[in-house]
Amino acid sequence: MASTTILLARHGETDWNAVGRWQGHTDRSLTELGRRQAAELAERLADVELDAVYSSDLLRAVETAEPVARRLGLPLQTLPELREVDVGTWAGLTRDEVAERFPDGFRRWSEWQTGWEGGETYDEMGERVVGAILRLAGEHPGERILVVSHGGAIRALHAAAAGIDIATFRRLRPVVQNARVTSILVENGRLSEAPGEDLD
Repeated sequence: MASTTILLARHGETDWNAVGRWQGHTDRSLTELGRRQAAELAERLADVELDAVYSSDLLRAVETAEPVARRLGLPLQTLPELREVDVGTWAGLTRDEVAERFPDGFRRWSEWQTGWEGGETYDEMGERVVGAILRLAGEHPGERILVVSHGGAIRALHAAAAGIDIATFRRLRPVVQNARVTSILVENGRLSEAPGEDLD
């Protein structure tokens, strides 16, 4: 089966991004800066040949993807499987607040494990997101598609493409910046990096 190129874009800035609050599945919209980032993303991708545009169903991802889809004349399709990791009890808290309220969990997180209670683990999120990408690749063989998602989800996909676990990848690479585009390839049910496809 022909390989599928997946362009991965993180959503634009939200108010909680700006002040360092964990979001998880909490549905925050873009700030004014975030909307500018979405418009700039649409401009950067205006001449890129894309066959489909997908996003997480969370508002910050939808608001980032909509200008791109509109510019390219493509429908925007949303999937809950592309959401950020569910951070459970940490949603809405800053790093300092988590360190004060949940010191043991914060220590685990600082050691590259999952620290929050409830929600889902990084590995559970990774399985969810990778499964969604493999399904999309099967629906778009030989095509190039855009997926607008979240920092943790994108990092999980690059970890899978690099053949390493998410904890190791978290140690090696920071979360991608808002509205940045990276890419991976999917071929025969396997993810790999796509050199030369990044657009930033």
